Parts: sequence; C-alpha cells; structure tokens
Amino acid sequence: MKAEIECLLPVDILAHIFFLLTSFKDLAQASAVCRRWKRAVEQSLASREALSFSCCKMDDDSTARLLLRAYNLRDLDISRSRWGCQISDNGLKMISSAKCVANLISISLWGMTGITDQGVIQLISKATSLQRLNVGGTFITDESLLVIANNCPHLKFIGLWSCRHVSENGLLTIVRKCRKLETIDVWGTRIPLEGFVGLLAISPALQIKRKGLFLPPNIPSVWPVVL
Repeated sequence: MKAEIECLLPVDILAHIFFLLTSFKDLAQASAVCRRWKRAVEQSLASREALSFSCCKMDDDSTARLLLRAYNLRDLDISRSRWGCQISDNGLKMISSAKCVANLISISLWGMTGITDQGVIQLISKATSLQRLNVGGTFITDESLLVIANNCPHLKFIGLWSCRHVSENGLLTIVRKCRKLETIDVWGTRIPLEGFVGLLAISPALQIKRKGLFLPPNIPSVWPVVL
C-alpha cells in the first residue's frame, strides 16, 4: 500500500495531507516511513504559520526539531497543560536558533514553571517582531522584562498573570520602551496600586487587566486591591 501511495501522490500532495495532521506523534511516525515521506513532512511544517504544543507531550529535543523546519511560523504556543508540555531553559535556547523566531508575532509560554529568565532572555532576544507575548504563570523577573523592552518594539500585548517576581520598575521599563503597547495583564502580581497609576502617566491609553477584567484607565479609584 505504501508503494502505491508513493507512486500515485506527489510530494506536494503528501505535504498537504500531512499539513492537516494535528498530532505531532503522527507526523513523527510519517517522517520515519521513508525519505520521500520525511521530505513531505518537512514541507508541511515549512508551510505552517501557527503551531501549538499546549496539549502535547513534548520535550526540548522534539519541540526544537519541529521548529527548525517551520520556516514560516508566526504564532507559537508552548503553554503548559496537564498533558505535560515540559520545555526547559535548554529547550528555549535550542528553539531560539530556529530561523522562524525572528518573524514570530505571537509567543505563549503560559504556565511554564520550568523556565527562568535564562531561557526566556535567550528566546526573546531573537524574537524582535513580537506583537503578543504571554509569560503568565512563570517565575520570570525584571531581568526578562528589560530584555523584552529592549528587543520587542512592536509589542502590543504582554501577559504577566501571576508573575509575582516582577516589580513596578520592570513594568515601567516595558511601558516606556514599548510605545505600541496597548494591553497588559497584571492579575496576581505584587505591584501596588500606585504603580499602575505610574504606568498610565506614561501611557494614558494603556489597558490594564486586573482581576480578570479590563478596567478603564481614567478611573483608577475603582480598581480592586491586589491581594
């Protein structure tokens, strides 16, 4: 049967079929069938603009191998999930060498408790086209925020949900340098109320998301206190 399929279907058609697969385990198995199928799998990866590993059991090596072939990728989601997407700082370093990283406009590292400033800095320093970044639920500090501020001039949204190790100074740096920033999610941080007033003094139109709601920037008196 495999020989018949190989004779009937050109690589471009095989690549389109593999493009429709959502299971990266299936892609890996298809890639191992023969050189022709491997070439078709690589071609299918090269045409993808979005990849999500949030519901997959992925490790550093397997994630990096896929991304190295995803030349046209624009949206990358490697959020943590109960299925065990476990990427470490080493994985982020490996991913940062992929050609697509410079063209990514969206990255989500939500809930990846196994990463630190070290890995985030390595990745973000190469992702200079970012417009959306979600690092909520991680243990990053102001060190990462400084690199984000210096390397992501097009940033429009940043998610810092429950990032309890970032400070007011880090947020001020982001808002000062990322002049296109529209929305910031700071629910669960330890930033005092007056710190948000300082952000709005720099960028009056900034939407600040706290307690799961977008709160009007012109009425800070109604903001709930962060516990």
